[in-house]
Amino acid sequence: MSATIQPLQSQAADQPILLSQDSGGVRTLTLNRPKQYNALSEELLAALQDALDQTAADRSVRVVVLAGAGKAFCAGHDLKQMRANPRQAYYEALFKTCSRMMVSMTRLPQPVIARVHGIATAAGCQLVASCDLAVSVEEAKFGTSGINAGLFCTTPGVALGRNVQRKHALEMLLTGETIPAQQALSYGLVNRVVPAEGLDAAVAELADAILAKSAAAIATGKRAFYRQMEMGLTSAYDFASEEMARNMTFHDAGEGIDAFIEKRKPGWRHE
Repeated sequence: MSATIQPLQSQAADQPILLSQDSGGVRTLTLNRPKQYNALSEELLAALQDALDQTAADRSVRVVVLAGAGKAFCAGHDLKQMRANPRQAYYEALFKTCSRMMVSMTRLPQPVIARVHGIATAAGCQLVASCDLAVSVEEAKFGTSGINAGLFCTTPGVALGRNVQRKHALEMLLTGETIPAQQALSYGLVNRVVPAEGLDAAVAELADAILAKSAAAIATGKRAFYRQMEMGLTSAYDFASEEMARNMTFHDAGEGIDAFIEKRKPGWRHE
């Protein structure tokens, strides 16, 4: 399969801060600030937002993998940059920008898989929680460590609290302690924990399972899932019933059901 690597935004001409690699319907976005443990600077947040916006409109992309370069997946916000701009208006704009990017991942038509090879703390843990799926190596650690520096991880808590049970989320937020990958798995923060040498294979296995399905059904299903999660039970069922009825009118639904009845592989239209 052919692959292209394109720098989306850079600190310098020879140092892209976000890499994009396409292969077989999978787009891998790699945070590329290894010396800063892939901290989310203004520039990296902007690059991620641009990449997500581009990806949302690209029908050739079926799955997105979010990865990190160097030792860490992501250590959170760039604290040095934040301290260099000590104004509340600046902080409000920064956190709104970050929140918009996190929400964009859930609104992306394509599923997003976090490839976690190292620590994911504060907004880095928020990144993992904001992805649709997550695969972690055994050595990775997760935490909302802001409280250790006198800053409660309020915005990471939004995503964390929607992934794990309340008391687990609050323990992480209140203590700032990191948890190992197996504990993150038991909490529901990640889907799978594998040895480091098996990380890419585990990510590929999930991606391939999605690639084998109808793109139209995946996109409408992901959108509906996040919308109904914000509703009460009755409203959620009303909305989901309408969405499922609409999905039944898709070409791929008819093709998939016919293929099941006829005991053959479906031929998705991939629209």
